[in-house]
Amino acid sequence: MTIPGARRIRVGIIGANPDRGGAAQAHIPALKSYAAGRSAVRAGCRRPVVRLRCGGQLFSMPPIPYSLHIDQPMLDDLYLRLRRARLPRDLGIGWEHGTKRSFLRELLEHWEERFDWRAQEAHLNELPQFIWEDLHFVHQRSGLPGAVPLVLLHGWPDSCFRYQKVIPRFAEMREGVSFHVIAPTLPGFPLSPAKHHSNRETARHIWRLLTQELGYDRFVVSGGDGGSVVGQILALDHPQSVSLLHLTDIGWHATMNLDPKQVSWSEKHFLEHSKKSFMKDGPYAMLQSTRPRDLAPAFNDSPVALASWILDRFHSWSDRGFTRDELLTNITLYWVTQAIGSSIWSYYAESRSPSLTNQEYVEPPVAMALFPKDAGGVPPRKLAERTLNVQRRSKLPQGSHFGALEEPELYVQDVIDAVKELQVIH
Repeated sequence: MTIPGARRIRVGIIGANPDRGGAAQAHIPALKSYAAGRSAVRAGCRRPVVRLRCGGQLFSMPPIPYSLHIDQPMLDDLYLRLRRARLPRDLGIGWEHGTKRSFLRELLEHWEERFDWRAQEAHLNELPQFIWEDLHFVHQRSGLPGAVPLVLLHGWPDSCFRYQKVIPRFAEMREGVSFHVIAPTLPGFPLSPAKHHSNRETARHIWRLLTQELGYDRFVVSGGDGGSVVGQILALDHPQSVSLLHLTDIGWHATMNLDPKQVSWSEKHFLEHSKKSFMKDGPYAMLQSTRPRDLAPAFNDSPVALASWILDRFHSWSDRGFTRDELLTNITLYWVTQAIGSSIWSYYAESRSPSLTNQEYVEPPVAMALFPKDAGGVPPRKLAERTLNVQRRSKLPQGSHFGALEEPELYVQDVIDAVKELQVIH
């Protein structure tokens, strides 16, 4: 692809210098060929955000293949900080007051001495990854005729790799169904640059990627947590594109400002339980919604603080738990990309200007897959139907907030069952 009049452009590179904590800058030749753009991507945690200015106009590049590789100096700096870690005195027993100190100490030792980042890096690179503008995403095509495009949307505190176990499964033919899988990393999360996108802007950006760059006019969307909200916005703003919305929760907006006189007994019981649960387990959200700038410097400078904060959420929101390497792969991604500050900023943005209200209604068909140990519990169907066109609702036997990572087979089967039952044909 040759573009007449192309000139040199300035490209932001993320994570080039662990000591300076900022984005380095580099010059690359503006794209005389698509291959030239591809060769610019492979570098240690370095993510070019490539746009070409030509004739006074700004052009987006096609998605560029990406391979994750963290520069060794970044890892050396991490291990040095771990060796110098200074843990506080234990102020409590167990997990009641936050991350259990003995568990944290053991995990930090494993991180420094036994955790093999290069092995995890190679494993993640088995998934076909791409960069488009400021968005990192996995795009696993099925290779089978009649495959259904499926968009997977994550939440906090992880990334598109929440779906690393289910993406290969979806690409296989199962019960006559296979999928082309697109799993974006939301802006501000690991490997997608730190921009303060609103959820509505994020949904618009993903829709452009899907329809204008990848050529998918209609698709299934599945998501939870922040991914649930972005998925609902996609269905609200582009109902012609979303053939099915598969959700693991109803979104935080659905329970806000409800008239107590207008709710059923089951809804009232759920809302009271959710309120008690939030008062016990929700201070993290209150802090992230009000003081993100106070939290970010500590988490960005100390791997111990970062690990403790994220571990507390994974412990609280899990059912059967995760391996140490699974936990540390996610935490390491946050560390090397310095994404924790921008990821928690979304809480602040939502508290100031909510993306959705409970007055909006999603028209495309919705399938609910409810994991019993998810934060807040299982909402009654009537509450979900206030904002969603619920056509299918399944209560899964086990699993939690990170259902696709913790219970991949249950998650995959529920999506397949929903597509078949609701006759989603593309």
